[in-house]
Amino acid sequence: MNLVTIHTKPGNPLQGLIKLGLKTFPCALGRSGITSQKREGDGATPLLDCKALYGFYRPDKGPKPISRLPFIALHPSMGWCDEKGHALYNRPVKLPFKSSHEKMWRDDELYDIGVVLDFNISSRMQNMGSAIFFHIARPGFTPTEGCVAVRPIVMRQILPLIGRDTIFKLG
Repeated sequence: MNLVTIHTKPGNPLQGLIKLGLKTFPCALGRSGITSQKREGDGATPLLDCKALYGFYRPDKGPKPISRLPFIALHPSMGWCDEKGHALYNRPVKLPFKSSHEKMWRDDELYDIGVVLDFNISSRMQNMGSAIFFHIARPGFTPTEGCVAVRPIVMRQILPLIGRDTIFKLG
């Protein structure tokens, strides 16, 4: 089992440091910092202690990442439901989708490569937060909507080291 620990960067609650083995990498966190009381749309990164479920990637942006995790290739009709109260809340959906959702095939690079974390998925509760991913960061590590994000080169360094037995621990 691998352990990925994530702590806030001293002096900046919107950025963090990821530690995996002897390596440490900078990351972006949610625009509202870290919370133990995660709610849908609050922009906070939840206190994590969860497994990596699987990865996703844009096949038009590069090859399937090397990892012990299973990976799925994204396509433009993929979305993720974030509609509170919907039966498919915090689940992948096919677009077009009438209820509130996030597009997985984005115009920016944030979801070119990512990992779905088992936050509020296996034990799903409505309004407790959806689409908590480990994904590519915006330039300058601007805050996320609650995810953990790193540079593309860091993502490619971390992915070969993690699998379904990897625990992401934030806090």
